[in-house]
Amino acid sequence: MKYDKKLAMKLIQDKLDHHSFLQYKEIAEITGYHPKYILKLKKEMLEGIASSTHGNKHRKPKNALSEEEEQKIISLYKKSHVSIRKFCKFYGRRSYSCVYQVLKRNGMIKE
Repeated sequence: MKYDKKLAMKLIQDKLDHHSFLQYKEIAEITGYHPKYILKLKKEMLEGIASSTHGNKHRKPKNALSEEEEQKIISLYKKSHVSIRKFCKFYGRRSYSCVYQVLKRNGMIKE
């Protein structure tokens, strides 16, 4: 089920403005959220702190690969003459898929 926060906020606001007779449980069923979350969202709206976008949107993930580390992986792989799996075991700091994607993105691996 897809969650629709904007619709939930609109339905809650309609209820607060007495333009709707929906119960909070019905709003939860329509939008896909849990009834407790709808009540939490209502409280946030009343306090004026509700937002329709996620707080971490447009932020770089905490565990994202830095440009320096990416260049280090590339330079080490260029110097080595081993398979990707052995290189990943040697490098050890990142998962196989992470290292593989760095090398693939930089043209070091052909599919």
